[in-house]
Amino acid sequence: MSYDQRHRYPGVFHVDGHQDQECPPVPPPRMAPYWSSPAAHASHRRKSNGCLGISHSGVTVLLLLFLLVFTTLGFGAYQIHNLQVDLRLIHKTDRMHSSDTNILTPEKQVGLEKPVLEKVEEEVRPAAHVIGRIHSISSPKTHLLWEPKTGRAFTEGGVVYQDGALLVNHTGLHHVYSRVELMRPCSPTHHFVHSVFVRRAGRADPLMLMVGNRKDACNDKTKDSVWTSDSYLAAALHLQKQDRVFVNVSHPRDLSHNHYANFFGLYKI
Repeated sequence: MSYDQRHRYPGVFHVDGHQDQECPPVPPPRMAPYWSSPAAHASHRRKSNGCLGISHSGVTVLLLLFLLVFTTLGFGAYQIHNLQVDLRLIHKTDRMHSSDTNILTPEKQVGLEKPVLEKVEEEVRPAAHVIGRIHSISSPKTHLLWEPKTGRAFTEGGVVYQDGALLVNHTGLHHVYSRVELMRPCSPTHHFVHSVFVRRAGRADPLMLMVGNRKDACNDKTKDSVWTSDSYLAAALHLQKQDRVFVNVSHPRDLSHNHYANFFGLYKI
């Protein structure tokens, strides 16, 4: 058997040993043989794996994951929206409460105004400061008189000035002070006494509180010249209610005419 070498594939012959004369043999169809290659098998496998090399089940799982992520994001956005609504409602309620408080505050202040003023008046410290008043009829046996309303003189907190005395209205510790200034011819034998005393109810004699003695410091060269001297007394003293505090000097005629050089005062500690 031989075949034409020009053809790539050999011819196919059909042999029938019992040939029927009435029915001529039907020639077989001319078919080319087919052998599958490895490259064709690989291409077939890639097509069966689906899009991008992922199977259909993998695509389904991926879609489900995307759906879960978007659902979670949507739920989070919904919660944030609810929180923002609640926050705006809280701010609105706070503003309404603040406005109501501001409206009611003046009424409360008006109601408390009188007690506050009374408390301030009660907290005013008892105090007084009086300045000198010069009288030609002054004598060593009388106390000094003072001016309670001129210049910087004042009385407050219940302290009253009466005929040269400061009347105490509270029992307790008080700071009492006095200063006097004298002007007279200098003499080695001159001296003067400055005293502060109190007259108390139920006591006939005055109670001495403070005493100061001064002597002229002059010599023969300054003798008979005008000499100025002063005395200052101060102390913390326990006084009783209705005590009357006085000041006196031994030579009232020699007091300086400078009112602000002679003063007397007290205040409650």
